[in-house]
Amino acid sequence: MDIWKHFQTITHHKLMVMKGCFAVGLYWQGLLHDLSKYMPCEFFVGARYYQGTQSPNNAERKDRGYSSAWLHHKGRNKHHYEYWMDYSAHMGGGIIPAKMPDKYVVEMFIDRVAASKNYNKEKYQDDMPLKYYLSGNPGKFMHEDTRRKLELLLNMLARDGEAKTMRYIRRRIIPNMKRK
Repeated sequence: MDIWKHFQTITHHKLMVMKGCFAVGLYWQGLLHDLSKYMPCEFFVGARYYQGTQSPNNAERKDRGYSSAWLHHKGRNKHHYEYWMDYSAHMGGGIIPAKMPDKYVVEMFIDRVAASKNYNKEKYQDDMPLKYYLSGNPGKFMHEDTRRKLELLLNMLARDGEAKTMRYIRRRIIPNMKRK
């Protein structure tokens, strides 16, 4: 169990997301991002499975067959597309993805960039968040509109870099959110 290193990792991640959210004008989300990671049911599991190179949830999942910390986390943090799963309004439709509001799509993008930077450190490159996303095959679990928006941002980041992508978010996505 590595309490101190886990605390440093999640705090560094939180501060990176906060900086990114502040840069595009999502101040409240930047402040509140991932606070559940400090709750005992997430924090101590994270400390127990800490490796420093990937999410401790992956190690817990390998050990137990599921991640109790992740199940808690995704149910409390709207920037995860898994939060937005619901039953279909149509009989027999099963569980379907719901469309995420743009402010959470933006936070999800910033979260993915920060996680890639946190785990890859000086090896980080702007195409890493896209490669990691594609390796997870989330398409069928994410609402089509949400998927399209996230992929637009991840591809823009990989192609044009972080500064241009953040400028696009600030100038094109954030002003449209305020009109809705």
